[in-house]
Amino acid sequence: MLDFVALITSVGALTDMVTCDKNENSDHELARKAYFKEDYDKAYNIWLENANNGDMHAQAWIGSMYANGDGREANSDKAFLWYLSAAKQGYAMAQANVGVAYYTGNGTEKNLANAIKWFKKAANLEDLNGLFNLAVLYSKGEVSKNNVSSQKKAASLYKKASERGHYPSQSRLGYMYSVGIGVQKDRVQAYLWLTLASQHGIGTALTALENVIESMSSEEKAAGISLFEEWRKKTKSNEGPTAIYPTPK
Repeated sequence: MLDFVALITSVGALTDMVTCDKNENSDHELARKAYFKEDYDKAYNIWLENANNGDMHAQAWIGSMYANGDGREANSDKAFLWYLSAAKQGYAMAQANVGVAYYTGNGTEKNLANAIKWFKKAANLEDLNGLFNLAVLYSKGEVSKNNVSSQKKAASLYKKASERGHYPSQSRLGYMYSVGIGVQKDRVQAYLWLTLASQHGIGTALTALENVIESMSSEEKAAGISLFEEWRKKTKSNEGPTAIYPTPK
């Protein structure tokens, strides 16, 4: 399972509304409303003016529009440059996207060192995709050649994201607990995280969960169910539902 690579790129800038001006008459709000009405030209023109004036949220939205081909011809090179502009100003979502671009060579040349650098920046700001993507690289031994410490670091990063409701991370973390990679083997913890992930249709989590349940005692099952009920209400992701899972060549 851990040999599978699926870096996540946020292809929308939906989370910027957490920090942007929510005034109904603000440029961002007007552009956002136009965007969701599919009036892409209006949204683009508003965001482009702000982006050219250095607004990192507008820059991320412009990058998103080029990445998705929303009202523009899809252009990964332009998407990368706009995301990079936002990333340099400290926008975590854009930093995670820049990391994926460097890792996959989408919009720029492949560069593992740069990918790691930007994933670390995003993870330090607790961006969920940044945490997940950095964990993937640690689990593959691409950050450090020390397999034991790399797997421990991967598990730690997956856990941070899992506790905030990132279900791909929950799936990975649950698997690690089920087989004892990077963490001490723990069927109750495996049950918890795999069950949370399987609620979102993660097929690999469901398969792994079935294997875990077969080997659990009745006491472990009771403990797992109790933990699941406790965590289910805690782990609602605050990320928008717009993510893609690119497979590097």
